[in-house]
Amino acid sequence: MMKFYPLQFDPILKERIWGGEKLKTVLNKSITSKITGESWELSTVEGDVSIVSNGVLKGKSLTALIEDYPNEILGSAVYARFGKQFPLLFKYLDAREDLSIQVHPNDALAKKRHNSFGKTEMWYVMQADADARIIVGFKEKSNPEAYLKNLENKTLLSILDTITAKVGDVYFLETGTVHAIGAGLVIAEIQQTSDITYRLYDFDRVDAQGNTRELHVDLALEAINYNKVDTYKKYDKQLNQSNTVVDCPYFTTNFIPLDGEIELKKTAETFTVYMCVDGDFELDFEGVKSHYKKGDTVLIPAALKAFSINGKASLLEIYIS
Repeated sequence: MMKFYPLQFDPILKERIWGGEKLKTVLNKSITSKITGESWELSTVEGDVSIVSNGVLKGKSLTALIEDYPNEILGSAVYARFGKQFPLLFKYLDAREDLSIQVHPNDALAKKRHNSFGKTEMWYVMQADADARIIVGFKEKSNPEAYLKNLENKTLLSILDTITAKVGDVYFLETGTVHAIGAGLVIAEIQQTSDITYRLYDFDRVDAQGNTRELHVDLALEAINYNKVDTYKKYDKQLNQSNTVVDCPYFTTNFIPLDGEIELKKTAETFTVYMCVDGDFELDFEGVKSHYKKGDTVLIPAALKAFSINGKASLLEIYIS
């Protein structure tokens, strides 16, 4: 009988035209280029499946583990709802430059067009340069005609809401929200398992070969929510407690300001993921201790129902309710 334990995975590093080197300097990732924009921490996206990096299961893929042990990895409730699919994708992002202005389709549209989940997501700001900002939604209620006119006139930014971002900020982006991460930010991102993005505007930039990136103006028309939205999430920061940040149908995210030791008890209904967004901590499961630092991500299989954490850290705790 397989004995499960806290699982870590090899980061899947992605070069991006807007990427930089902060995944190394801030999060200690082993990047080799100066334009690394993303570290996919936990993924079952086709072609980018996470591989276990620790313990006796080292070298096994997350999809293979779920195939063989769906209840033990995912949890009974998650398995009943999603089958042998890992429903979330976890990333760290470094935006040296502005990301493109983009939007993600909802479940129904993504299923119809791409046979995929939609892409509801949240951002936690881990590092922010002075005056770094994000773009989220419209300043006022808009419509397809106004969107297309401003896009054509290269004035799209004039009708979008721009917010200065700081460390600890959380933004929850439901599908349909026009958005962009601005330059100078390191972000922890939690999202549905989907790589469907409609790019609306890319600031007319070109790659090293002088090519622009593809835009998806027409596809986006039906996907956009033209209403004004409130994406900023206020949350408590009670020490050594799980403080709810986002609780949506796709995932629940809590913030734990850890200073000392906490005993944790879980049901076998869902997996739990911890993203260490600051500091470092130790996890003790049945006397075996594992150490994690800022930028680490750990998957707690649903079969692990009691463990403790100890240290001085800021943690995101994610599971499916």
